[in-house]
Amino acid sequence: MEVISFVALAAGLIIGLGAFGACIGIGIMGSKYLESAARQPELMNELQTKMFLLAGLIDAAFIIGTGIALWFATANPFLGQIAQVVAK
Repeated sequence: MEVISFVALAAGLIIGLGAFGACIGIGIMGSKYLESAARQPELMNELQTKMFLLAGLIDAAFIIGTGIALWFATANPFLGQIAQVVAK
């Protein structure tokens, strides 16, 4: 395998695992929110505010990972090595 294929594989892993982790995290957080809202309905508004704040932070972490992966895919730091392989 050449260096460019490793970059594509790494970008795919960053995006895929980031999406998987964000989905699992939001799913667990949503289930815990519903459990806590069922136990103490009077705290529902406070809990909802905190849940949406955390959902935004979880999604932000995934979006930052996606941005880094796309940055590596487009502005490849390994272009010098690829040029050497192609020149051979």
